[in-house]
Amino acid sequence: MAKIHVTNRDGEETEIEAEVGLSVMEIIRDNGFDELLALCGGSCSCATCHVYVDDEWLGKLDSMEADENELLETSDHREANSRLSCQIEMHDGLDGLRVTIAPGD
Repeated sequence: MAKIHVTNRDGEETEIEAEVGLSVMEIIRDNGFDELLALCGGSCSCATCHVYVDDEWLGKLDSMEADENELLETSDHREANSRLSCQIEMHDGLDGLRVTIAPGD
């Protein structure tokens, strides 16, 4: 099984198992990271699953769609490596992915 490394808002990193085919949001949420609210449940209609993707992984992700970009524009904490974790589908090529949960807005 693949793994991802999640850094919480306190700066603590945890390695978790990541089932291929699930979204990164589902994986993080299902592993008890309460600070990732994911209020819309993955329908890309809020930005409460905002994460920062380590730069080395950005080129391995699918391109950002317009609706994700628009939602991230509403965040006071948007960075160049910001993504909505609900829009990142886990696949074998992302084994070892590193993300940091963004501050809440």
